Amino acid sequence: MDPKKTFDTIKEHLDKLDHIDYPEILEAWKDFLEYHPADIAHFLSHCDSESIKKIFLRLPEELKTKVFQGLSTKLKIYCLSLLDDSQRSILLRNLSIDELTDFFDELSEDELKKYLNMLHKKDREQVISLLKFAPESAGSIMHTNVITLMENFTVEKSIYILQKIQPRRELHEKIFVTNQNGELVGYIWLADLVLKTPKARVNSFMREAEIAIPVDQGQREIAQVMKHYSLMIAPVVNMQGDFLGIISSDTLVEIIEQEASEDIYRISAVTPIKRNYFETPFIKLFSQRSSILVFLFLLQSISSIILQAYEKTLAGFLGFFITMLISTGGNVSSQTSALAIQGIATGEIDQRNNALFIRREFLMAFALGLVLASLSFARTYIGHGDIGGSMAVSLSLLMIVLFSVSLGSTMPVFLNKIGIDPAHAAGPILATLIDVIGLFIYCFISKMIFGY
Repeated sequence: MDPKKTFDTIKEHLDKLDHIDYPEILEAWKDFLEYHPADIAHFLSHCDSESIKKIFLRLPEELKTKVFQGLSTKLKIYCLSLLDDSQRSILLRNLSIDELTDFFDELSEDELKKYLNMLHKKDREQVISLLKFAPESAGSIMHTNVITLMENFTVEKSIYILQKIQPRRELHEKIFVTNQNGELVGYIWLADLVLKTPKARVNSFMREAEIAIPVDQGQREIAQVMKHYSLMIAPVVNMQGDFLGIISSDTLVEIIEQEASEDIYRISAVTPIKRNYFETPFIKLFSQRSSILVFLFLLQSISSIILQAYEKTLAGFLGFFITMLISTGGNVSSQTSALAIQGIATGEIDQRNNALFIRREFLMAFALGLVLASLSFARTYIGHGDIGGSMAVSLSLLMIVLFSVSLGSTMPVFLNKIGIDPAHAAGPILATLIDVIGLFIYCFISKMIFGY
């Protein structure tokens, strides 16, 4: 089966979908139903509303439920609008508590009230409790529907409980253990229940849970902690030490992907998009992008003021080297900020070694500046034979490199210290600052040498 051919056939003959016995679509439809639900959901995301309606409503109930889980929030809302209340309730109740929480987190208040009422009371209470946590905190992203054991259980009783409730709960290789008050006391491995004797109690062989994630901890810090301690699963607790849920390896991968995507947006001075690009309203994208571009435009316009003020200084051949100096400064600052942002993201650079990092980068800037300044002196002197001009260009380049590295290393560290994503200290914002200040450095040093 060729998925592209099948999907193209379905699209081409959508008008005949109500007459499934047509030979040109019958075979394609049979193949279509054999594809993975995630592939079908992806296909629907590229269809128009009418096509989605025709295809989604014709899907078998079991497949419809699985496809619904893979749809974006906007398409979930649209597909629910096509169904009656009983069908909506079935789809929502087949979502896990965590999936429901993620879905409801993006709904309006009216939509939230409407769909919450379709859940069982217990599920509704769980979802409401999770929605109370801050976005992107451990409480909002943790899995709550997981199996735990009590410390006084025997192996025999533990196995019986797992066999009885496993279909309704997530079972992981690491099983966390609580006391009678629900406080986290340790964990066991699933293999322990096979290796230990039936009458052995869990507390006789459980291990201490060295790392527990506070329920209000941010997801970036969670990723750093789990990476540092090589954890594939971590428990989430409140201030009293009560076990609330887990951060699984799947969630960890999602966190890393989301943080990486957001960093790319911030490096480009764009507000991170929570939804799919094509589902984000044009006016919202326009307002987000235009606001920062207008700010950068006004900031960059200072360059023209500097050029006007030093018009006589740059009247000769010195004006030829403006782009070379500014570009070099931008390149150097980009290198430095990339090292800083990556180091902070992985936890390699923190408050314990911030000063060491900045000092090391300053020494690197001095070494790089000397090399580049020497090359620029030779380049300028060979081309124009003017020692004063060559000194102006080379000294300016040295100072620009020193300033660029200083700014590129300290800005991410400072932003991280005050709780702002250090990824903001890169891309257009940093480049614009380097352009303006680098130009001023060049003009100022040139005037100092030539006196005009």
